[in-house]
Amino acid sequence: MKLPSVAIVGRPNVGKSSFLNAAAGQRISIVHDRPGVTRDRIATELTYGDRTFDLIDMGGIGIVDDQALDEDVEVQIDAAITGADVILFVVDSRDGVTPLDKEVAETIRRTTKPHLLVANKVDGERHRVQAQEFYRLGLGEPLMISAIAPLGITDVLDKLIELLPPKAEDEAPRRTGETLIALVGQRNAGKSTLLNAVAGEDRVIVSEIPGTTRDAVDVQVRFGERSFTLIDTAGLQRNARLDDSVEYYSQLRTHESIRRCDVVLHLIDATKEISQVDKKAAESVLDAFKPTIIVINKWDLVGDIDTEKYLKYISEKLPPLHFVPVIFISAKERLRLRQLVDLAFELHDQSRHRVPTSEVNQLVEDSASVRGPRVTRGKYPKIYYATQVGVTPPWIVLFVNDPTLFKDDFRRFLENRFREALPFREIPIRISFRKRQREK
Repeated sequence: MKLPSVAIVGRPNVGKSSFLNAAAGQRISIVHDRPGVTRDRIATELTYGDRTFDLIDMGGIGIVDDQALDEDVEVQIDAAITGADVILFVVDSRDGVTPLDKEVAETIRRTTKPHLLVANKVDGERHRVQAQEFYRLGLGEPLMISAIAPLGITDVLDKLIELLPPKAEDEAPRRTGETLIALVGQRNAGKSTLLNAVAGEDRVIVSEIPGTTRDAVDVQVRFGERSFTLIDTAGLQRNARLDDSVEYYSQLRTHESIRRCDVVLHLIDATKEISQVDKKAAESVLDAFKPTIIVINKWDLVGDIDTEKYLKYISEKLPPLHFVPVIFISAKERLRLRQLVDLAFELHDQSRHRVPTSEVNQLVEDSASVRGPRVTRGKYPKIYYATQVGVTPPWIVLFVNDPTLFKDDFRRFLENRFREALPFREIPIRISFRKRQREK
């Protein structure tokens, strides 16, 4: 199902990302005073009234990028405008009409597409008077807003849905129940290349320049018979190398993407050694209890390396992920992409499985007979019963006499036993110990 799309355009730093966040009611795009922070097309699905559409943020037209990616950003802008049903042109009321605003207005007129002119940063009467100047652009009355406040956002959305094409019979929110797969890894591991390969189009910018991707970019794709959302994230790096607040917020968005996704694809560059950054990424996905696939990318570039030796190398470098499946791919050559997608859905299915309480209790009883929890200072740990209380991740709670008597070694032992006996072989399992409340 293809939803109508609205492209937010304008020169750098006029508040396009702020408008997207205000309209969505949550922080989707990074907002920063530095011009050109947004590079890729960042889309969010928005339902307003009885209409659902994609609202697309993008880099500023005429951007001068600090990493020489100007042309790549312009390609993304052109693609979004070409595919959009409505164009939302944002200008800065405080700056007045600039030569670049005139160029953007001329571009919009040439498209002949429905459009709205939005004057942002109208925070007082003086700015309201200044905003009248934008009538000169010949795009109609400027709608006055303050995206940060936020003020005037619903007025824009009211006008916007009037310009959308007629509502299709199947137009409806599509995110409900949709599988979210996050691409995580250090810089230049090939996350954006993989996303474009699976999406079948150049949906995000790919560059050899480290740090090209700054925000988390959600892209809804259809691959074969499967529909899902891929989340491209900024490359993880050591905290000591976070040079400015943009990089800091990029890292925060990456960790946020890990928390909200269903499956993590942890990309590792086969041409480089596994680093401390890879180990930190492993810790992050484990802390979030996320099903994970270790994706060894660029396998076509390594020559005759034996896969068994490389698997042993991974187990030595990333021992906490010993149960995680590993797949060798080449995103650039589209090698093993179908196997990768199928495996991601298989892990997601594992994470949603429920085990009957009787089966859980029997397994706990059998496990404790093999190796029970250690007696601590003369206190005997006792397990009364166990049950699975949640999914994604599978969460098993053991009700006991005193949770402090059950140490991490016994937790790990149980986890391994559960993984061997239950359909959770390749995913994290959450195990908790709770004190049984006495019946009154």
